[in-house]
Amino acid sequence: MIRTAILGASGYVGGELLRLCAGHPALRAAKLFGGSAAGRSLAEVHPHVAPAYPDTLVERFEEVALDGIDLVFAALPHGHSQAIAPAILKRGLPFVDLGADFRLDDAATYERWYGAAHQAPELLGEFVYGIPELNRERIRGARAVAAAGCYPTAAILALKPLVDAGLIDRANILVDAASGVSGAGRPAKEASGFGRVSENFSAYGLLNHRHTAEMESALGGTVLFTPHLLPMNRGILATCYAPAAGAMQPAAPLDALRSAYANEPFVHVTEALPETKWTTGSNAVQVTARYDERTRRVLALSALDNLGKGAAGQMIQCANLMLGLEETAGLSTCGVYP
Repeated sequence: MIRTAILGASGYVGGELLRLCAGHPALRAAKLFGGSAAGRSLAEVHPHVAPAYPDTLVERFEEVALDGIDLVFAALPHGHSQAIAPAILKRGLPFVDLGADFRLDDAATYERWYGAAHQAPELLGEFVYGIPELNRERIRGARAVAAAGCYPTAAILALKPLVDAGLIDRANILVDAASGVSGAGRPAKEASGFGRVSENFSAYGLLNHRHTAEMESALGGTVLFTPHLLPMNRGILATCYAPAAGAMQPAAPLDALRSAYANEPFVHVTEALPETKWTTGSNAVQVTARYDERTRRVLALSALDNLGKGAAGQMIQCANLMLGLEETAGLSTCGVYP
């Protein structure tokens, strides 16, 4: 078995990693690290996965605790991985980081979008951007992967085949996407509290949301991104628009998606309009696209589980590639419904 350490084990993504590792044929969660939850039993922190990990404690992270570990997952807030990445990489351990610290190519871009200087800029080139559908071969040979954000994964997978096929004007892309409350993390916040979110629908991060940088980097264009908060636990629906690059047949956008994803195990191209519940609890992405002849614009939609393909599922998909395992190991293409 591959002994796996999870940093940020007490959060929502940490809990999802534990759930997926419990059903994985090769990964075993051997060390669980948390901050405020350190010293507590897993049964207190994540009772839904406790039966798979009897008598397990969440520990405070120390480098020496990585002795005997074969793989490291980090599901930490942005800024935290910069402090621990040097020690993990020095040990030569395969490292999948979900934080935003190493997703961008250069320190200047990071500082522009995150408002702080990068503390380990020399390591930026060590990480491969973690969307397997884009970078499968690079991930396969990597020791360090920066798993993509949930919003960028949804938007990039909907739009990249259209950009690559020359169907849309990449200089004028609009992305409207809505996420469930779990995307805000587990710690209590007024903005994601029940009284605020219930019976409500709101936009946030107007004009400057940090995930914009990932979208622009992957798509090679200019993106105006507006995220929204939905009164549900998990899921993302992204609705993306761009002017058509020229005349095209109405079926061209959908055909481009079908061609790009014909052999992808987790991306399902559909004529139906994707719904978030179709992907709940899975590593699946549902995508579709249309050309509107009246406005000469292309519309693309995608749905995914922000804790699945948008986080823990994608981390495991990347780790499977890095470790030479079956890419689909421990992951489902089918959502939980209703």
